[in-house]
Amino acid sequence: MAELMGNQKVYKKGNSLLEIRGNNKSSHKVLQRIRSVYKGVQGLIENDPLSKALDDLLIEPNSTEREPQFILRDHVVDEIDRLKDDELNRYLRYRYMYDVYPINKILSEYPPLVQIEPTSICNYRCIFCYQIDPRLTNKKNSHMGIMDLQLFKSLVDELEGKVEAISLASRGEPTINKMLPEMLNYLEGKFLAVKVNTNASLLDETISRAILDADIQTLVFSADAAVEPLYSQLRVGGSLDKITQNIERFHKLKNKHYSDSRLITRVSGVYYQDEQKIEDMEAYWKDLVDQVAFVDYNPWENVYDADVNGIIKPCSDLWRRLFVWWDGRVNPCDVDYLSTLSDERFPDRSITEIWRGETFESLRKNHLKSKRQGLKPCAGCALV
Repeated sequence: MAELMGNQKVYKKGNSLLEIRGNNKSSHKVLQRIRSVYKGVQGLIENDPLSKALDDLLIEPNSTEREPQFILRDHVVDEIDRLKDDELNRYLRYRYMYDVYPINKILSEYPPLVQIEPTSICNYRCIFCYQIDPRLTNKKNSHMGIMDLQLFKSLVDELEGKVEAISLASRGEPTINKMLPEMLNYLEGKFLAVKVNTNASLLDETISRAILDADIQTLVFSADAAVEPLYSQLRVGGSLDKITQNIERFHKLKNKHYSDSRLITRVSGVYYQDEQKIEDMEAYWKDLVDQVAFVDYNPWENVYDADVNGIIKPCSDLWRRLFVWWDGRVNPCDVDYLSTLSDERFPDRSITEIWRGETFESLRKNHLKSKRQGLKPCAGCALV
């Protein structure tokens, strides 16, 4: 649930995913803008995601006609508010597919979101993360590495014009890849919803400028506490003072040299124990970022060994996104950080061939047939 504190939105933990409730005033403003842009527009294709999105968004307030599936959550309002009018078609089409297709189990030609892993290596050993599992980090098991720039470019070349949402994050810390500035430069202007996740420990001025130059949509700083020693107890190997200094430098650079930047900054933490206080997080970070959030803890660090949890509801990620590891391996989720669910690889096959292919379709069918509990690591995962 979102609380308003000053101009900041504080997002409390909710069903494993970031849950952001409506800011009615901002939502109303954005809806009025959408009504103005699309007033009298003709020729929309009936079953196109854009048409479906507008059908839901433009229902009159308090209408008893039906309950819309597509609503504007606070973070979506923030994103739309920073878009130009001529970008709305692309964004609303993408966002409808991201939010609604998983509910209705509709399979798109390409995944609404592709999460790319610049590296699987991390300099932290967070107590709730799969990086503490030696099966992942032991170099002999071939899970550790850094993505080649040419592989990254080939992937972007296929996705451009077909996918709007790209996240640079997964099992490792993206800033460890020294080619990250070049990757960001290659992304510039090609997608509407690019997000980068970082623990901010290596966020120097060079990387900061590369992020700001690329005009990405969202930069997420992963931090779970606003006090020591709690921060370094959770993010083993990290220092709250160090990342605070780096984020302060980024904030000053953005304000001084990139005052027209549309970038949304967010501090997001994993809610792991009661000592973590959202109020402390908001008070500590509110002057440095646009948003503060918690996400629910999922047993990433031991999901292969976890007891079956009885969840039979299909995982929404199977209709929402896929992951491309540093070496081109393609996986349905990063909870399966040891890649047991897929042996697919890019560019041996295209992303759309993998997304709609036998491996992923078999997973979807098993989830739809309530056979999730017979699959590992799905049986121990809390995501739905």
